[in-house]
Amino acid sequence: MHSYDAVRIMGNGPGVPETGVITKMSFLARIGLTVMLAGCLAIPALARDEPPAAAAQRLVAFSSDEGMARLARSTAKADFAALANQYEAQSNSIFCGPTTAAIVLNALRERSSTLPRDRSRLQAGDQRYIPGTFDPIIPRYTQDNVLAKGPKTRAQVLGEPMTRNGQKVQDFGMQLRQLDGLFKANGVHTRLVVVDNNRPESAIRADLVENLKHRGDYVIVNYTRKAVGQNGGGHISPLAAYDRESDSFLVLDVNPAASGWVWMPTATLIRGMRTFDTVENRGYILLAP
Repeated sequence: MHSYDAVRIMGNGPGVPETGVITKMSFLARIGLTVMLAGCLAIPALARDEPPAAAAQRLVAFSSDEGMARLARSTAKADFAALANQYEAQSNSIFCGPTTAAIVLNALRERSSTLPRDRSRLQAGDQRYIPGTFDPIIPRYTQDNVLAKGPKTRAQVLGEPMTRNGQKVQDFGMQLRQLDGLFKANGVHTRLVVVDNNRPESAIRADLVENLKHRGDYVIVNYTRKAVGQNGGGHISPLAAYDRESDSFLVLDVNPAASGWVWMPTATLIRGMRTFDTVENRGYILLAP
């Protein structure tokens, strides 16, 4: 609050000079007003003097001026254009893994003759007036057909019980190692890294940044939203860039209903990955053709 705002609150109406109020006050009233103004003026000062450690943990929206500035000055953003071109939002709250896989596979194999055609998205009667010699389906991986290969079926991702150690269990979504198996089944070279307490922050940052400097390879992160200051549980999304000045990574969140694309400080991202998920900690996957 600025000083003139404080004086008006004390009783000035429109067009009344601030000095007119102060000169008519008693000596004690002036002292009280001075103390009050000092307290008000200290509020913005504290905000400006926010500890660097606290400021460094903030998530910054990609759509903000600061978010756009970080991308502009980034020197590790080789993956951004390809991923943004193939981006799509997950169709339900459980499909962050399949959606991320579809985006990355489409970026890896853009316009390849081997891309599958998902005919499940055509409704009955959609082709009634389309010539029989014309195929309207665009070849690409989708959140649905990407599950044709891999360790889990669509039904299992959505909660159909699986047998594990002789017992029937429900395992919604995809754990990181299951997603890694999906990529391997689709002929992609992967390196899975579980972020446990023994893996230093410097090694993790180096892995991610090196990948983001080169075109044609990609990185996927698996973290817990709650641990990074967001609402929700475990989540998977691709990374698209790194800004050295703020030491933050651009997460292309595949669930815009929960969070838009966001710059996440390295320490925050690692804290989110260094969390337990069913059988082991979360982490990241480095992918190449």
